[in-house]
Amino acid sequence: MEEETLTEWKSKSNSMTSSMVGRAMNTLLSLKPKKLEEAITRLGDASKTRSSIVSLEESLWLLNKYIRDAAEREELLDDVLVPIIEHSLKCKNSKNRIQAMALLNWLFQDEVLFEALAKDLADLVKRKEDRYIALGWCILVRDLLEYDKSRNQYLKDVTGVRKRHNALLKILCQSISHLSLIICNGSILQDGFELPTRLSVAAADCILVVTGALTQKPLGSEIPSERSRASKSNASNKPVSILGEGQMEPKNVSSDASNHTEMGLLLWEHLDELVILVQKLHSWSKKSRPLHAKGAELVLKWLQGIKSNHGCFHDEAGSKALKTGILLLSSCWKHYGKLLQLEDSEILVHCEGLIDQYLAGMQIYTDAGIKECMENKDTGVETRKFFLNCLALLLGRLGSKKLANIISEYGSRILAAVLLQFRCADEDVTEEAVSIFRFTIFKMTANPREMEALFPSLLQLLDERDGAARSVVILVAEYCSISANSWCLEEVLKRFTSGSIAQRRNAADILQKLIHISSDSTEGPSISFWKDIAKHLLDRLADEDSVVRRQAMKLLPLIDPSLVLPALVRLVSASSGRIGSAVNTAFLGVLRHHNQNFEVISLLLDCLSSSSQNKICQDYTEPSGDTVEGGSNLDADPVLKLIPEWSKTVEDWTPLVGPLIEKMLLEPSNATVIKFLSHISEHLADAADVILRRLLLNVKGQREMDKSSFAGVEANPHMSSDLVPTLFDRLCPLLIIKLLPLRVFDDLHSTIMYGQFLGQGIAQGFEYFDISYYDCVAAFLFNRAFCQFEFDNVRKLAAELCGRIHPQVLFPIAFSQLEHAVEIKDILKMKACLFSICTSLAIRGKDSVSHPIIPKIAGVLRTILLWPSMDGDEVSKAQHGCIDCLALIICAEVQLPKSLQDSALEKSSTTGCTASGSPVLSIVIDHLTNENRDTGIPLEVAGIPASRMVIPFRLCLANVLITVCQKISDSGKIFFVQKTLPSLMKSVEVLADAEIRAAGIQVLFSCVYHLKLAILPYASDLLKLSLKSLGEGSEKEKIASAKLMASLMASEDAVVQNISEGLLDARSVLSNICMSGESLELRQLCEKLRVCLTSR
Repeated sequence: MEEETLTEWKSKSNSMTSSMVGRAMNTLLSLKPKKLEEAITRLGDASKTRSSIVSLEESLWLLNKYIRDAAEREELLDDVLVPIIEHSLKCKNSKNRIQAMALLNWLFQDEVLFEALAKDLADLVKRKEDRYIALGWCILVRDLLEYDKSRNQYLKDVTGVRKRHNALLKILCQSISHLSLIICNGSILQDGFELPTRLSVAAADCILVVTGALTQKPLGSEIPSERSRASKSNASNKPVSILGEGQMEPKNVSSDASNHTEMGLLLWEHLDELVILVQKLHSWSKKSRPLHAKGAELVLKWLQGIKSNHGCFHDEAGSKALKTGILLLSSCWKHYGKLLQLEDSEILVHCEGLIDQYLAGMQIYTDAGIKECMENKDTGVETRKFFLNCLALLLGRLGSKKLANIISEYGSRILAAVLLQFRCADEDVTEEAVSIFRFTIFKMTANPREMEALFPSLLQLLDERDGAARSVVILVAEYCSISANSWCLEEVLKRFTSGSIAQRRNAADILQKLIHISSDSTEGPSISFWKDIAKHLLDRLADEDSVVRRQAMKLLPLIDPSLVLPALVRLVSASSGRIGSAVNTAFLGVLRHHNQNFEVISLLLDCLSSSSQNKICQDYTEPSGDTVEGGSNLDADPVLKLIPEWSKTVEDWTPLVGPLIEKMLLEPSNATVIKFLSHISEHLADAADVILRRLLLNVKGQREMDKSSFAGVEANPHMSSDLVPTLFDRLCPLLIIKLLPLRVFDDLHSTIMYGQFLGQGIAQGFEYFDISYYDCVAAFLFNRAFCQFEFDNVRKLAAELCGRIHPQVLFPIAFSQLEHAVEIKDILKMKACLFSICTSLAIRGKDSVSHPIIPKIAGVLRTILLWPSMDGDEVSKAQHGCIDCLALIICAEVQLPKSLQDSALEKSSTTGCTASGSPVLSIVIDHLTNENRDTGIPLEVAGIPASRMVIPFRLCLANVLITVCQKISDSGKIFFVQKTLPSLMKSVEVLADAEIRAAGIQVLFSCVYHLKLAILPYASDLLKLSLKSLGEGSEKEKIASAKLMASLMASEDAVVQNISEGLLDARSVLSNICMSGESLELRQLCEKLRVCLTSR
């Protein structure tokens, strides 16, 4: 019971004490600084024995006792430190934070109290997961370590803080790792840039203050006198000096290191945190302070170099290297730590003096007259780099008003100093010098006279290809991009045409940078600016230096195409050799750069169109300086030949195809557009649906042709010119369809291609099809090909395109239309049907001939061949089409696998339909060689006897076989010869009609002439047949036999060898004819053959 009472009493006592301390802290922190200092002064040693709180002195006494007791009990001092931190956070001005400094300065004078407060302060920021406490903590720590500011301005006595400064600094170093974590997690992303929070800014500055304090000389217990402070102030005005690598003698390193060993080692131990800190500072400065970011970037690189060069050794030599590294780090970080701070107004007060020091330091190490400073090249470079880093960090952090004053006063000196660094071999030096130069010069653009005076010095650096020139390239390009006058660009362009290769290359680099800058600018340069650049780049395509040519080729695509494409088109059509290669590359580059821009393609087509050449090219001057004559025609073929190469780079044709088709439909007579499309035909297939839908929409809007459309044309031929626009309008969609590859027509499931046919049972054919209505491309083509009134050119092209339609759709329709045309003797429709069937057979071969309706089509063709005709009339023209069609059927038929051929023959024998079911070749041979063969077709036509009709019909069949000899592929020759020659040779000897016998010999002659070695097994028999016919046949037979003999004698060696035994008899027969009374034509022909035999 007594223990519980004691515990309760202690708890109440502690609660009462905390409450009293809280009131005391509130009272003390609310005082004016002067009153607080007076109370501390009055307190004295006697105040420690008083026990009641009746005055400020008693509040101080209570605070002192509370901290002492807590230190003895090792309790936390949050009740004291948190109010102080909160007070520091509330007071934005350091003047209002003097109360906290005064209290801590008084408490720090007691070692016991200091140790307790310092340890708890260092630990507090890690224990409290409160960002406001962390923010106030950072502010308080900065105030403690930068006590000189408080002493000089608001606080008279800082004895305690100064006395414990070094000990406090060592303790606070334990918090650097935690502050580093705050920095790493204290960024936000905005527009792609990393920006700091208020807490991360405070934490970064806190680390910089703590680590910067580690670079100061250790402080004694006494406050410096005014004399010593004056001496320190005077020293600060002297040029900054650092310890460079290799400059410090070993004994000096040892001597200085002994003074800084402990603090230097502490700084070195936190080198990793410094690297992380500077990385973040660099990222945070990128958006709003680019020059400061550049300085931070090189400081980061320097820190990483220090670590790798001095921190990886463990032997005696490594120990010396480590000491040198520590001393070098301390010497430089003393300045970097100040300049990297994000919130420090004190440095702005001294920035003029600092700039003087940095410029003076650079002058010392770059002045060629002071050789002793240049003996160690690396040391000189590192020192120059240090001064450049400091200058970049300082200038990059200044506000606009302060910066304007600095540039006004120091601008010329800064430019002159950094200009000397351009020729340094170290890339970091030149890169940072350029950054400072750029930053300064762009702040001076308000005074163009200063820039004009400085510009010649920059241009002189462009006479060589070195680091200085690379640095100046960027500067000149950026200045030209913002200069209101054109003199800057004019100077660059002068060098672009100079005789010096180095000057031209540097000028090309400037233009490259300038074009990139200007292209990204929201306020683009004037059109004259771009015209000047475009003209000079075009001229450089003929430059003798390959580097300059390549630069010109790369840059031309970046310029407005309207300024370069017309000129490139003309150059492509007229150039060759080295210049031609460069021009072609530049031309393709322009097209590739604008792959998805139809306006560029439209401009190209306009350039190639003869009607536009005069307008587009009238202002263009050749690279040689000769002006192009307006209206002169150019050769479009070299330009169009490059289109396939460009087309390979286009990934998406959708944005281009639609507008291209629109342009073609708007300019149907423009042949250039069709030529262009023909070079990208394979790619058009990828957008076939888009193209076909647009064409179908177009043709549905066209008026159907009728008799009235052609009224008066026959009576007045001049009226035909009025129909030309209509003709082109109707041709245009067909020309575009013709450009599409065959695979577009192969898709039987395509609604836009086959529409209504898909639901009508393609395999079963069509009983009737209304060609006046079309909802798909196939129907449209049938309409144009088979309608009654249409332009001949349109009908012919449509019929040709019908031949591309899939056979399962085409043949039923074509057969139906052909039958109907035969019934009504519509020759135009017959010719269109024949043309479409022939085209299908020619391009699809065996895929077409395997259709089951082919025998029926062949039957209709034989019917047409039986019609009476005269040479040159419309019927004879239709019959010529039938002959070609039958020949193409045979050519395709002999390509079929033997199984399909046998199947057709078997079907013929089982159905008894020899006219329509047998293979066409067998039917043709049978009708030609069999005089008693019934055609199966009524032959009495308009009172003409059948006997008079059969002979022309059989002659047409002979022409079919002759045409087959001309068109057949190599793979079908042997089969054709085996199928044809035996029957034909046998029949020629027994046929009664001389005209048919002569036609048969003519077929044999065509076989020998066209089929070459395929007739080898029959060569000897053919010679015997020709000799027999020469002796016994009619005039026509003898002439045909002479031609057959001539063809055999002129054939391959194997054939001639085969007939050699019969050539002696041939000579005798030929001699007899030459001396006979035969016709002059025959005798002359035989004489030539006899002479050939004699000369062998």
